[in-house]
Amino acid sequence: MTSWERHRRRKQDVKTRASTPNSMHNYCRVVGCRNPARAGTEDGLDHRFCRHHYDYHQRHGSPYKGSYTAQQLDPYRKAALSWLKTNEDDIWARSAVERVNGLYQRAGPAVEAFRLRGLSPRERAWAAWARLRKAEVDPRRPVAAWLAVELAIADDPQPVQTIEYKLVQAAKLVHRMASGTHKRWEQPVSSTNQGRLRKRTVELHVYPRSRGRVLRHIGEDMEKCVELLVEHHLQTIREAFSSPPSSTLSQVEN
Repeated sequence: MTSWERHRRRKQDVKTRASTPNSMHNYCRVVGCRNPARAGTEDGLDHRFCRHHYDYHQRHGSPYKGSYTAQQLDPYRKAALSWLKTNEDDIWARSAVERVNGLYQRAGPAVEAFRLRGLSPRERAWAAWARLRKAEVDPRRPVAAWLAVELAIADDPQPVQTIEYKLVQAAKLVHRMASGTHKRWEQPVSSTNQGRLRKRTVELHVYPRSRGRVLRHIGEDMEKCVELLVEHHLQTIREAFSSPPSSTLSQVEN
């Protein structure tokens, strides 16, 4: 049997199993959810979560807790960025910034947001770094984004301690820094007045989706860049400013 035949049979087998409900998985694992897990429906093989909580997990990094809002993270991000600028000669701060610069240089050519279809999650993550480079985003800003998430989780009275949640939360901030492609051009159109042509302005705004494996790849890239800085200076940065009331961190976006 050739490889393409095995691949076709495997694909067909997975499709058949995904479309066949399994009565063993009638409950989503999220407490209080009355929907069946996806394996108990005709919508997939996930034994843990229903469609709603699966999508929630993909967007936020946790099926139980949503993302921190910009209002919650901005004080931490500004404080972290201020610390980085003040301590730019620190070996660990400089190393983190240089590593982000390395991501910029290794990302390859910038791919416009409307040309991402068909690319793998890893390729889309590299495209995100390339967009940041093209937009000339200060490499200290992604570092500050990671530190902001670290500080927010440390001050959260009900934190999610999984590494996946941290990766996704930091990646969402980085993803927004150069999140889309924006184009504007003049297009000739016919006029009813003596057949003359006139022009109209056409705009195109395309934003890549902020969810799934793309965010995990971006988060893993960031973790490698800042892990030593976090190990040596996170507590110092935390003590350098007054954190906002912890009660605000219990409110997350849905």
